[in-house]
Amino acid sequence: MLPLFDEPPRSPLAEKLHALAAEKIYLGTSSWKYEGWLGEIYSEARYLTRGRFSRKKFEAECLGEYAETFPVVCGDFSFYQFPSGDYWRRLFASAPARLRFAFKVPEEITARIFPAHARYGARAGKANENFLNARLLESAFLGALGPHRARVAALIFEFGTFSKKSFAAGDDFLSALDPFLAGLSEGWRYSVEIRNPDYLGPDYFGVLRSRGVAHVFNAWTRMPELGAQIHLDGAFTAGFTVTRALLRQGRSYEHAVEKFSPYKEIQDPNPPAREAMKDLIRRARAERQEAYIFVNNRLEGNAPATIRAIAEGV
Repeated sequence: MLPLFDEPPRSPLAEKLHALAAEKIYLGTSSWKYEGWLGEIYSEARYLTRGRFSRKKFEAECLGEYAETFPVVCGDFSFYQFPSGDYWRRLFASAPARLRFAFKVPEEITARIFPAHARYGARAGKANENFLNARLLESAFLGALGPHRARVAALIFEFGTFSKKSFAAGDDFLSALDPFLAGLSEGWRYSVEIRNPDYLGPDYFGVLRSRGVAHVFNAWTRMPELGAQIHLDGAFTAGFTVTRALLRQGRSYEHAVEKFSPYKEIQDPNPPAREAMKDLIRRARAERQEAYIFVNNRLEGNAPATIRAIAEGV
């Protein structure tokens, strides 16, 4: 019987990324189901049904082809749900065992107040009774994901921008965050991503360091640029690093989607962000630490091409 995943010839980008992965430096993208990458990362012929491109087949099977190039991927989908055990089994079976994953923890755990958006229904604009509920995290998320722990690179607690209504000051957030982190089950790599630039400081980094949790270096519209974040005193808080290059500073998510879709090519190069990611790679090499770097299409217009530029530069 033929193996489920054959080892195809690797592209120059795949060779470079897998060589970096051998040094425990992993570069990948945020999500993977982008038809704009056909002809670049994906081969359209693989997803034909009766001679026509099948979006259903593509979305169900493209992760296996993604893994031919990239050693890691970030799953953003988990921010919006508690995936079932069956869902996790299907996901991990759809790609070779060498592919590693980072997942965003569901917003049911990280939202202090639900956004005033129609998709939240009656909960829109209201306080979340499950904010930082460690028991719910364990029972509804980690339990189902547990059988696949060896393939999970990192878990990301993404906290949206907190208003003064949510927390009057950063210290109030840390007073809630610290006991939550202290109560988490061991055996996972945890990381925290914040969107309040005024929270970045010794107290925040100190809480993360005391719990062995990584600060997520994140390129986001209202956050300091990556290069500035990595030079903050105490910003490296764990024995591994996580980076998410999401947006150019000052650009909204909605504007990036409108400008860059369907993400076929780089449209707005961001040299400072690229250089910061190269610096993170150099530091990881020097410190012999694991590094997970994820690039979003909405940073420059096409995440694979951004990653190619970074990889070629190191």
